Amino acid sequence: MSTQYTILIIGYIFGFYMSWNIGANDVANSMASAVGAKAITIRQAVFIAGILNVLGATFIGSHVTDTIRKGIVSTEILSDPHLALLGALAALLASALWVSFATWKSLPVSTTHSIVGAMIGFGIMAGGFSVINWGKLGAVVLSWIISPVFSLIISFCMFKIIVKLILVKKDSFARALKLSPIFVGIAFFVVVLSFIFKTPLGSTLAIGTSTALTIALLIASLMGIIGSAIIKKIIGKNPLNGVEEIFRRIQIGTSCYVALAQGANDVANAIGPLAVIYFLVTTGSVGAKVPVPVFLLMFGGVGIACGISMAGHRVMETLGTKITTLTNTRGFSVDFAAATTVLAASKMGLPVSTTHAAVGGVLGVGLAHGFEAVNFKIVLQIMLYWVLTVPAAAVTSMVIFKILKYII
Repeated sequence: MSTQYTILIIGYIFGFYMSWNIGANDVANSMASAVGAKAITIRQAVFIAGILNVLGATFIGSHVTDTIRKGIVSTEILSDPHLALLGALAALLASALWVSFATWKSLPVSTTHSIVGAMIGFGIMAGGFSVINWGKLGAVVLSWIISPVFSLIISFCMFKIIVKLILVKKDSFARALKLSPIFVGIAFFVVVLSFIFKTPLGSTLAIGTSTALTIALLIASLMGIIGSAIIKKIIGKNPLNGVEEIFRRIQIGTSCYVALAQGANDVANAIGPLAVIYFLVTTGSVGAKVPVPVFLLMFGGVGIACGISMAGHRVMETLGTKITTLTNTRGFSVDFAAATTVLAASKMGLPVSTTHAAVGGVLGVGLAHGFEAVNFKIVLQIMLYWVLTVPAAAVTSMVIFKILKYII
């Protein structure tokens, strides 16, 4: 077997390992609040998230990806195919190793920031500090504050609204049934807008903001009515079912959406560098952007599903049960806040992490019950790992790049 195809096989192994890690760590973003609120079991969450991530990655994942993630490293580095090949291999392995370590510690970290850190490490070793776009790196640092704070405020306000309109009322069950079209509707409004704006499918459709808002409003109104009718039919009018049971149904829907979008968006973190290796080996060259074949997207989706099934429970338990106690109304507030934060920030061009938004959302509903309801020890531990992600992945990437340069 030629050296080139040996490198390609190694690339597949590293790419699958990174996909596995994305599944193991990031599944908490979509399913932790549903599991923590006991809307579904961990086994059900693993099954649902596994299928939806494969579907999201394969059918609406990135079909074209930046070879240098997020424009953090000058594309001039790519003009040398050998350096690009070594960089893609080093970045994949370094980012995967850091996410593996965080998952082993049961802590949620941003897989996107991990690959960004790894690319910085490769960039510095290959071309020096001048090839790094420090402005972009500053935006990444800013996102450590933007995502959780935005999400915290939204989830806090949403839960307070639910308390004021429903939970403190004597006829809370009847009030929840009456208002269910509104809560189902606003959840669908965010979901539809997210699909139009956030996913690669949305970029392909290239719909304007006013048209997107109109489409989302119409679908949300229709689904609010239909969803409410389904909930009433399933739950009936028995007050013993309680308000939480109504929100449990809504929350399962929002969690499923986040899992689908996660597969679509995050698969590129593993498959982008693998696509670079694939095209360098098979064609001998690669541009600033490369198309990603569908079979590679499916490959990444299967890797994500394997990670979810084998290790997804670790971070899910931390996010769903160790920060604060979650109920279905709080879980709905968390999902709504995380999806809204990612949607709004992406539309404004701000780099945000779904992981950070999900943690901020959980923190927000915890604070709605006072400081004593939040485990700040675990929150500080999570934040420390967020800050460590970029430098840890960068240093690991530097070491791996040097070793690969010596071997290959």
